[in-house]
Amino acid sequence: MKRFEFDRATSASDAVSRFRPGTMYLGGGTNLVDLMRLGVATPDRLVDVSRLPLTGIEQVRDRLRIGAAVRNSDLAADRVVRSRYPMLARAVLIGASGQVRNMATVAGNLLQRTRCPYFQDVSRPCNKREPGTGCPAIAGDHTNLAILGASGSCVATHPSDMAVALAALDAEVHVTGLGGDRIIPMPGLHRLPGDTPERDTVLEPGDLITAVELPAPPPGASLYRKVRERASFAFALVSVAAVLDVRPDGVVGDCRIALGGVAHAPWRAERAERAIIGGPATGEAFLQAADAELEQARALPRNGYKLPLARNLIVRTLEELVS
Repeated sequence: MKRFEFDRATSASDAVSRFRPGTMYLGGGTNLVDLMRLGVATPDRLVDVSRLPLTGIEQVRDRLRIGAAVRNSDLAADRVVRSRYPMLARAVLIGASGQVRNMATVAGNLLQRTRCPYFQDVSRPCNKREPGTGCPAIAGDHTNLAILGASGSCVATHPSDMAVALAALDAEVHVTGLGGDRIIPMPGLHRLPGDTPERDTVLEPGDLITAVELPAPPPGASLYRKVRERASFAFALVSVAAVLDVRPDGVVGDCRIALGGVAHAPWRAERAERAIIGGPATGEAFLQAADAELEQARALPRNGYKLPLARNLIVRTLEELVS
């Protein structure tokens, strides 16, 4: 591992003031430390932000503010989260093992890097790790990689389960940085790869996430479902975060769908939502909506299985919410 300086911030503004090129913030370290051991991340300096006073979960009127340093295990166990946002609690619980949840933070979960095997192997080229070197995954091992929003520069997927649920809930990410404070909506924090896959998010150098804020729970029922290769400690092949509100006459009043495991960012299925809202809450309508969303998918030779998998998962999840 490359030698680095270590510093500990006392406040969010203090952390930002300590930033300079080559600096990275350290929260729980469950992703960053692994990448440093692999030689993928090579910071000159770490600023520890894990002990900042950003660990509260506070309900303010009908909104919920979650501190960036809240541990994933505490988030999933919180009484208000479990009662008002059960989809988020479920996404966190099935996102990692108990040991990882006890260390990982909310901000770190949102900012974790892809698990693409070429990104994590410094002996291979990778546009995300070294821009301009190529994306060998396109012609190589892309079995678990993106079918939506990918580019000729990158087909990696974003691994967070929490981020998918937050995208469906219209969360807002509070950020402080060298340019001051601002709020970034979700979806909107994460980027599609385009020609600059090395940038996972819209954050600028020195930006520090301080909180995630949730609006009032949307009407209707919600559910998070995840398909993976094994029952624990596995990332999503495809996941769905869905909220569905069906009126007494059987017409859909509101629908929100976000997909994980299929894109470089949590994928908000806006085409499917538009197709469903105002129509009947039936399996046939859900199937047509899923097909409308997946028309824009571009599968590679060995990840085409994700198309029927995503279609079936969307339909079954919505049907379960109706029942």
